[in-house]
Amino acid sequence: MLEEGSVGSHAAIIARAWAIPLIVHAKGILSEALNGDAVLIDGDRGQVHLRPDEPVAAAFRDKLAMQAKAQERYASIRDLPAQAKCGTTVNLYMNAGLIVDLPSLEGSGAEGVGLFRTELQFLIRNKMPKRSELAQTYNRVMNAAGDKRVVFRTLDIGSDKVLPYMKRQEEPNPALGGRPLWVMFPFIAQFDELREARQYLHDEMERERRLGHVLPEELHVGAMLETPSLAFSPRQFYEMADFISIGGNDLKQFFYAADRENERVRRRYDTLNVSFLTLIEQIVWRCADTKTPLSFCGEDAGRPIEAICLAAMGLTSLSMRPASIGPVKHLLRRTNLDELRDVIDTARRSGVQSVRPAVMDWLRSSDWVV
Repeated sequence: MLEEGSVGSHAAIIARAWAIPLIVHAKGILSEALNGDAVLIDGDRGQVHLRPDEPVAAAFRDKLAMQAKAQERYASIRDLPAQAKCGTTVNLYMNAGLIVDLPSLEGSGAEGVGLFRTELQFLIRNKMPKRSELAQTYNRVMNAAGDKRVVFRTLDIGSDKVLPYMKRQEEPNPALGGRPLWVMFPFIAQFDELREARQYLHDEMERERRLGHVLPEELHVGAMLETPSLAFSPRQFYEMADFISIGGNDLKQFFYAADRENERVRRRYDTLNVSFLTLIEQIVWRCADTKTPLSFCGEDAGRPIEAICLAAMGLTSLSMRPASIGPVKHLLRRTNLDELRDVIDTARRSGVQSVRPAVMDWLRSSDWVV
């Protein structure tokens, strides 16, 4: 529990990734709670029960039992494709950042790691990790993933991710040799930044070659699209990027000029807002025009309603926390994305601010209720 903070903060993202219940803005909890007190945390409802009585504890036990049954249902479709009723298959990947995340790769049914947050290897230490330590860790990650793809995002530090021990000019992440390597640069804001970063990486590859080190058999260099400016980049940007991943968390906050760590404004803007969906649609079109693989990575990818809407808009590759893959796949397999797209487009033409009410009405009118 935190007396301050935001559900959009990096700490909250990590807590969700590890399935740790976390409540923020639990004002006064430090002064009210005593050592040894029993505490029940309901992360779904945002409630903390301090010294709960038996009826509350019993309700929690019932809720956990229901969640266990849901997990059994998701486990039954773990090895099935996330294929919608219209025939569209959506690729579901998981986010990771530590070696302890990797066992979830098999259990969740993820097709690979769509985002490996390399900054976590720096955040869990009180001093700069050695190059050899990072290389060993990343090698273990790739071995654990086997033939499944792992996309390594280069060091993403700033905002709520602060490293007091790090100098401004940090050493690049070590290259891994002998197999395909997927590297993604975060927070690219304009075309030249990707061009320079890509050239820097290729220079490092050449340096590794001269040193006699084993090089990747394939190198795929991509970019995270987290700033609205990048959606309007020259065509050459989309042609140069081997793949693009929409960083939904940051893209949304910059699009709306609403800090995701500020609880006063964070809730004002909906992912299913017509304006934001129009931006997503433009990115999908531009990537389709250049045949650039596109995915969506962020908290919204792991929310079933948002996930099916993103898929209906043409995003057929989603990366999320492992625990979300089952619920998202379950809903996708019961949804006709073509019909859902018609619902979304009709709502957009009507002049509404968000398509969410129309989507929810459509789901409720189906044979099942969300």
